[in-house]
Amino acid sequence: MENFVVGLIGMGDMGKMYAERLSAAGWRIEICPNGHYVSRASDYIIYSVEAAVIDRVIAQYGPSTKLRAIVGGQTSCKSPEIAAFEAHLPADVSIISIHSLHGPTVEPAGQPLVLVQHRAPDAALHKVEAVLACLRSRYVYLSAKEHDRITADTQAVTHAAFLSMGKAWHANTQFPWELARYVGGIENVKINTMLRIYSQKWHVYAGLAILNPEAKKQIAEYARSVTDLYKIMLEGDLPALRQRMFAARDKVFGANSKWGSGASGPLLQPAVLSSFSLGTPSPDSTPRPNNHLSLLAMVDCWANLGTVPYDHMICSTPLFRLRLGVTEYLFGDEAMLEETLTTAVSDLTYRSDDLEFTFAARAWAECVAIGHFETYEKRFLSTQEFFKPRFEEAKIIGNQMMKQIMEGVKDKPQ
Repeated sequence: MENFVVGLIGMGDMGKMYAERLSAAGWRIEICPNGHYVSRASDYIIYSVEAAVIDRVIAQYGPSTKLRAIVGGQTSCKSPEIAAFEAHLPADVSIISIHSLHGPTVEPAGQPLVLVQHRAPDAALHKVEAVLACLRSRYVYLSAKEHDRITADTQAVTHAAFLSMGKAWHANTQFPWELARYVGGIENVKINTMLRIYSQKWHVYAGLAILNPEAKKQIAEYARSVTDLYKIMLEGDLPALRQRMFAARDKVFGANSKWGSGASGPLLQPAVLSSFSLGTPSPDSTPRPNNHLSLLAMVDCWANLGTVPYDHMICSTPLFRLRLGVTEYLFGDEAMLEETLTTAVSDLTYRSDDLEFTFAARAWAECVAIGHFETYEKRFLSTQEFFKPRFEEAKIIGNQMMKQIMEGVKDKPQ
């Protein structure tokens, strides 16, 4: 592959990470005045732009693509990306799209990297594999349709849950790590992951949620689960809540799942959950039980959708593994789950927080259903600004947490 030139159009955070890694590995990456020059000069072109504008950008620069070049995109929703390539690229161009299933600050080694060989010979695929080998990621080969279904399963509801948490705490003007009831254990993962999401670019989450039909359906289902469970809590009907959640637990974590069958054990260990905290618990205080509405709704939603989260572990993101890890930690401990359900109907400590969480989950679902990027952006940025002063500290702690958790699960069977 001598004189093989790699070009990137659009330089978001992931594009910059790719450029740095590829350049360090010795690939020729040229800086050009605009996308036309990149398209004319490059043998392999990666579009690293927002999903919402991918069609417009490809329509502008696609016709300038070098003869028999290879072209792909990095968006988290492949259906509109592939449609844009088919509409605007010359017929001789190979289409191989990619998607690194992690953020730009996560070490790519060992993480899943999806390759979508949509319109290309194997020889073109092998060239892409050779170029991206420097990332040391784990290749996963999917069609565009398979990719979108799996990313909906592993990311859409996960993002919605943490976005709703942040909105709820924002609405109550709370920094949760300053409250004793949100320090320690599962709360550490909730807070750090919420901050990690809000410290990123809004369009990353908006594109996946709004442009992926499967994601829309799942986010709507999650909002319904949150609402239904909150109503049961208000009614104080413990038997109804217990029956519903135990049935959901058996459906999601039953004998057919790897964890439920004892094949590989839980994703997270208790020591990891208590290791990373932004707040400091008082030495004379004991942690309060929480009703964990966000986690109860997650399992209820999975059960309603017929989703078995372990089916897509090979394509899971670090955030999804965290989310699944804390969820199975709760549902795998029957005494803790029983305490959680009792707290949900009898303890009013979290009732105000849960009200705002329910409002937030429904509002995010409505925003996604309407498909309004501007509203999504405004909702995201207002909460991002509220938590911004703690992003740097959270990033350090979050990276440490992510590293330890990934080391703990990387050897488990996928």
